[in-house]
Formats: sequence, C-alpha cells, structure tokens
Amino acid sequence: MSLNPHPVLHAGSPAEAIAAAAEAPLTRGQAALEAERCLYCHEAPCEQACPTHIPVPQFIRRIGDGDLRGAAQAILAANPLGGMCARVCPTEELCEAVCVRNTQQGQPIAIGRLQRLAVDAAMTLPATIFFHRAPATGRTVAVVGAGPAGLACAHGLALKGHSVVLFDAHAKAGGLNEYGLASYKTADDFAQREIAWLLQTGGITVRTGWRLESAAQLAELRESFDAVFLGIGLGSTQALGVPGDTLDGVEDAVDFIARLRQAADLSTLKVGRQVVVIGGGMTAIDAAVQAKLLGAEQVTLAYRRGPEAMSASEVEQRWALTHGVVIRHWLAPQAMVGEGGRVTGITLAGQQLVDGRLVPTGALETLPADQVLKAIGQKLSAGWAADAGLALTGGRIVVDATGHTSLPGVWAGGDCVAGGRDLTVEAVEHGKQAALSIDACITQAACAA
Repeated sequence: MSLNPHPVLHAGSPAEAIAAAAEAPLTRGQAALEAERCLYCHEAPCEQACPTHIPVPQFIRRIGDGDLRGAAQAILAANPLGGMCARVCPTEELCEAVCVRNTQQGQPIAIGRLQRLAVDAAMTLPATIFFHRAPATGRTVAVVGAGPAGLACAHGLALKGHSVVLFDAHAKAGGLNEYGLASYKTADDFAQREIAWLLQTGGITVRTGWRLESAAQLAELRESFDAVFLGIGLGSTQALGVPGDTLDGVEDAVDFIARLRQAADLSTLKVGRQVVVIGGGMTAIDAAVQAKLLGAEQVTLAYRRGPEAMSASEVEQRWALTHGVVIRHWLAPQAMVGEGGRVTGITLAGQQLVDGRLVPTGALETLPADQVLKAIGQKLSAGWAADAGLALTGGRIVVDATGHTSLPGVWAGGDCVAGGRDLTVEAVEHGKQAALSIDACITQAACAA
C-alpha cells in the first residue's frame, strides 16, 4: 500500500493530534501542592543523580514559596537548557528514580514538571536578568555543532567574556533538540525560542550551513581561534545490512522526525498505513508514536531483544502502547520485501539468548509494511577525525574529564564522545565543563600539553 500524504485521523488535524499527545504542564496551584511533598533532603540524591547537578530541593522550596524567578535562577545556573531538559530528560531514570518519596509513597516528586514550570516562567523575562556577561576578553572560540553540548559550551564561554562563533551544518541551530525529538515533546517551537532567549546575553555569533568534514577545516579553525569545541553529534544511522534496505519507503527514523519537525503543514507529510519501526530506543518510540499520531493504521515496533534490554525507558514504552503502537520483542530484520522498487513488507527472524549470545531461532515471519523506519543507533560521521589526529575509540572521540581531546586546543562533548549515555542533559554538562576548561586554558595559560 502506498504512502498516504493526507492521513485520515480518528480526531482533529495532525497538528491537533500531536499537540493533544503532549503532557500538560502543571498549573501554579498544582505546583504548590506538589512542592509541599518535597522533604528538602540534605545531600539530596535527586541532585546527585542529575548530570548537571541542579539543586533540586532548593528550586522546589522556592516554588513552594511562590518564587518562580528564584527557582528558575537555581535551575539555570546549573543547566542553561533547563527548559528543554525538563521536557525530554528521562527524569524517571535520573532524579525522580532516587526520590525519597519513591520509598515512602511509591510516587516521586514531579521534578521534571516543576522544573518546566519555573523555566517557562523565566522565559517571559529578559535572559539578562539571569545571566550576566563578563567584560570582553578579546579571546575567540569556535564551537562546531549547535546542539545541546555546543549551545551549553558557547553560552558558558560567552558569559566569561569570550567571543564565540557557533557553527552548524543545518539551517537552524538546536541539533537533535530541533531535528531529532518528537514534536509532542517540543511543541510551540520551543527549541528555537529557548535558543533565541539564551542568545540575548550576547557574545555568540551563529553561523549555519557550515559543515566540518575535513582535517584541513579543523586545522584552519585551530589556527584562527584560541580554542575549538566539537559538539558534532553522530551524524549518520547504522545500516541494517539486509537485502532490500535501499527500497523506497525504508528510511532513517531520525530523518522522518526531522522532516516532521520542519514541515509547515503536517497534513502533507507522507506516512504509511502499515509502518514498522526497527529499534528499541527513544528515537524508535518517538518515530512510532509520531507515525500513529499522523494517521498510520498499524504501527509495529520490532526489537531484537526483550523489553528489559530496550534503552527506551518503561515510561516511554508505556507511552507508545497507550498510543496504539504494537511492540514486538525477539525479532530482528532479515530482509525487506518490495514490489516496483517500493517496500511492501519486512521479514523478521525470531531471536533467543543462548549462553548470553543472541542467535536466530529459525522462525521467520513477514509483516506487511509500506514504510519502515530504522532506529538502530547512530555512528560518528567523521572520517576526517583520525586524519586530523583525534584519538578515537569505538568510533567516537576520546576526551578527558574536562572534554579535552588528544589535540591541543580542541575539546569535544555530547554524543560524539566516547563513554556517554547520549542524553541531552549529559551533553549540556559536557558543554559546561568544557567551557570552564577552555576558559582556564585561554585566560590562565592552564592548557594541558
């Protein structure tokens, strides 16, 4: 069956369906009641579990006192992208997972929703109320990649008085916040509104449409700037490597989400009637739910292992089930079935664990599919990195605790570096720490050799 450019939804327009799927923000009254549940723990485990170490009890106490501006100040001092993180952070696996109220009442404080309320209120005020830029130092830094890591690094450096040029390959800044997250998580163009708000503090020039793709370009940046930060993400999706994976209708889930996020009219966005999503992470869930909201009749998410191995949280998995997505486990893609150059189905092979290894059971089944979305992980799209002298491991850039790479004067952070968890909030922390290290290096001659 061909892709449907004008999906018939069970209710409302595509935009209305997506908006209705978003979690409603707390009202001030609801927030005050929720804040009263907080025990304001000493050495709070929630604060320790946050990669950016937001002082959770402090900002919740301020919300309880009716001081949303003070709450936002505490949040933003630790995490300048606190608004986006409040929307997309897996709080159920981080701060809320260790909340003491889990033990006492079986229900953690709604930390993420409280954080969103405070930061959204702050964004109605000038950013300069919360951030104060130091006098200009005359130093310049190139930040490549305007995703969470790059934005956090650029902002931190600008506040120190340095001049930052923020490069990005896309037409808009934001990285995956703009191009890779489900619309229902970032409604009302929030990614761009947050960036515009942060840029009010000054010191950052954004240059879009510029891609780092050669060792010579990196060498030129190192020559032209006092320091360079790489927040380039991963860039490309892993290949399925099965017959038929180049058929029309087979595409990367990230590309599908990006197209949706940039569509001026969602009713013109093509979506299959029978969609199969391959993968078990947040991107797979986002793509599956988005396809269902856009009018797909049947959406099946196929994952090669069991539910406990999925990197998508239990909350995300339940979210997908609530929206009518069918999740099938222990199935791996074997081949695409096509007709006339277009995908018409996908053959899946049953899997099982034998001595800790995943092996086929011998069982095969073919599902009808006029659209297949691949969400099986990404890889660093930077063949130039090794030529430039950057140390790599597992296809990602090696950095120390401050984000310094093997090249003098070059730092990196976010998804492109080895050892991370590919979380927005973790990328923000990478950018923060790199900004501190870069500042110490270029102003205090504290650079590592």
